[in-house]
Amino acid sequence: MHRCYRFIGTLIIAVILSCCVMAPIANAAPIDTKQITVSDVFKLGVEKMWQGDYQGAIAEFTQAIQIKGNFASAYSNRCLAYLQLQDYQNAVSDCTQAIKISPDNTEAYLNRGLAYSRQGNYQAAIADNNQVIAIHPQEFRAYYNRGVANAYLGNHQQATKDYNLALSYNQQIPNNLLADIHNDRGLAYLELAELETAILAFNQAITLDGSNYRIYFNRGCAHAQTGNYWDAVNDFSQVVQLNPQNGDAYLNRGIAYHNLGYEQTAISDLHQAVAYFELQGEKIAYEKTLNVIKSVQQQIPDKIAIAMAL
Repeated sequence: MHRCYRFIGTLIIAVILSCCVMAPIANAAPIDTKQITVSDVFKLGVEKMWQGDYQGAIAEFTQAIQIKGNFASAYSNRCLAYLQLQDYQNAVSDCTQAIKISPDNTEAYLNRGLAYSRQGNYQAAIADNNQVIAIHPQEFRAYYNRGVANAYLGNHQQATKDYNLALSYNQQIPNNLLADIHNDRGLAYLELAELETAILAFNQAITLDGSNYRIYFNRGCAHAQTGNYWDAVNDFSQVVQLNPQNGDAYLNRGIAYHNLGYEQTAISDLHQAVAYFELQGEKIAYEKTLNVIKSVQQQIPDKIAIAMAL
């Protein structure tokens, strides 16, 4: 029961500033609403985006659009705010409008591609990222996001090519995002049963971000599939240390201990997994883990009998 962790594309907040200059507005004097301009409203929206006030940003960008109907940057930034709020339908609509006004707006294509991915419309996401690459061939985010979409479609060979293309521009990529790309690259190789290559990718991801329990979990799954159960135990133990209520880690560590012949330790981990799955309302995982416990318990007498016969 391996439930690996994929990172769903990049969402780097790249607020399009148009021709406006960012300036702090905290503690500013009250604005005379009679003299307010579209530039003022837009800057307020940008400021609220940086503050994480996405609803407030949407209100400001909406007002900017009401003043200036063909304001591509306002549509593009409102799309980004909707993305942050997981309102993908409105995000797609706004990015589409931004692209109609400004056909070379790569940020709008990137953000619409992300919205499509999160709606499960991976073919549309790939098309948008292809458009970004046609306009800006060195945009690593487009290669990475296209790779994620291909992975969800089961096109793992193409996904690895996309991840490698993204990594070829690694000097542009911050370390935490670089770790995500290596992680997803490792998952693609895992799906292709190229286990050693997958483990190398996870190793690189951990070197870049050693505090991310998801990457240790994925490497643990790869080690388990190679039959290297001790390394799998070590990785799942690292997951437990970083995320103590992770039922999947207890479950998979329990299975690894079972394969190593440590039955009581295995059963203890499996019971811990059951407790967390029940607590978190994961009914299917809860029931499947109970079945694993029954299977392990049934095998113990047979193993004892084999040992006594030797």
